[in-house]
Amino acid sequence: MAHYAIRLEWMPQALRQNSDLTGLRNFERSLNYICALKYWLMVSFDNTEIAFSDRSDAELNRAQFLFKFVGNPTLVKLGHVALNVGLFLRLPIKGIIRSTVFNHFCGGETTENCEPTIARLHKSGVYSLLDYSAEGKETVSELEQSVLEILAANQVGKHDSRIPFSVFKPTAIFPNRLLAKKNANAEFNQKEQVEWAAAKQRMNLICATAEKNNVPVLIDAEETWFQDAIDELVEEQMALRNGQRVIVYTTLQLYRKDRLEFLTKILKRAQDKGYHLGVKLVRGAYMEKERLRASEQGYSSPIHDTKAETDRDYDLALKFCVDNYPHIHLIAGTHNESSSKLLTELIAEKQIELNDQHIFFSQLYGMSDNISFNLAVNGYNVVKYVPYGPILEVMPYLIRRAEENTSVAGQTGRELSLIMKEKARRRA
Repeated sequence: MAHYAIRLEWMPQALRQNSDLTGLRNFERSLNYICALKYWLMVSFDNTEIAFSDRSDAELNRAQFLFKFVGNPTLVKLGHVALNVGLFLRLPIKGIIRSTVFNHFCGGETTENCEPTIARLHKSGVYSLLDYSAEGKETVSELEQSVLEILAANQVGKHDSRIPFSVFKPTAIFPNRLLAKKNANAEFNQKEQVEWAAAKQRMNLICATAEKNNVPVLIDAEETWFQDAIDELVEEQMALRNGQRVIVYTTLQLYRKDRLEFLTKILKRAQDKGYHLGVKLVRGAYMEKERLRASEQGYSSPIHDTKAETDRDYDLALKFCVDNYPHIHLIAGTHNESSSKLLTELIAEKQIELNDQHIFFSQLYGMSDNISFNLAVNGYNVVKYVPYGPILEVMPYLIRRAEENTSVAGQTGRELSLIMKEKARRRA
């Protein structure tokens, strides 16, 4: 890890005794800033030798094929249809899925299966976050099974310093219909009240376990028709758990028009109530679904009209969080090189040590390795989301990844250009 703190204590005693302390402290601050700036200038996201140091030639070829595929919207749609047909006809397609998209974007089917992935990431200085990615659960037995998986992942982190966080999606432990009804401020009937209390207890158990294990838990953001209810639930848990240290992190999707204002409000509430604020910033994962629903139901879209507006708000949110260091613990979830570079600059300007536990960068496993590994080699905290779960159950997650890559301008093109650059370097 790179460190750049320059201490007055390191100076010869006679110099410290015979010099103006105010001047020396100003000199110390200047040296710290210069050293921090040096590390900021050193970070390059073009170094493919570092980015793909853990990938074999065969894995690079697979990645090239996958990103060519997801870069074609027609092929993605056809692949989605073919997958559904294959599942309906019970064709033996699991092997094909495993050897291609699953192995590239997922760590394994169980936490134990993820060990090789965790080890190879840690060898390059990158942490892992095990993400049980099965979705769309509604029955009590399914919801309870999700809780067991989330607890198991957190328990792994208790005994493994390579796994500093755990994570869960609220829709994995709450019935979607109840979240939607609560979000709309509708009254629950008696049966629903019992179901809601049980779901809240599931959430409380997860967060209490995270506190006991001292393994912070990230609570993902969802669609806007769930999110107000989720925000309320998460703030309740932060008030309960974040008094001494940050255990619970909320997630803000900056493609929403209202999230910058919301960020200022939740910081004030945290300060007023005396707990620490943990925030993960992302751009957002449900853009097309959000806009379609707004259009169909006749309300104004909550999503920014342009990517430039989203980029602006994301970068402003980064600046707000760093400006409010150490009162905010930040996880910057982004595949955007410009935003990642900006955060390194903000860290330098604030003279924060590169491995300060208040700030982590985060990317998804199988994507943006040029960002993750080049940041890690320069001493920044980087954590990769490592999805896992039964192959067929994580397919909705994998399909969404493909659709997101298709809809994000330049993402697949950048991944492909880096892969081709590394292949050419290895041939040279």
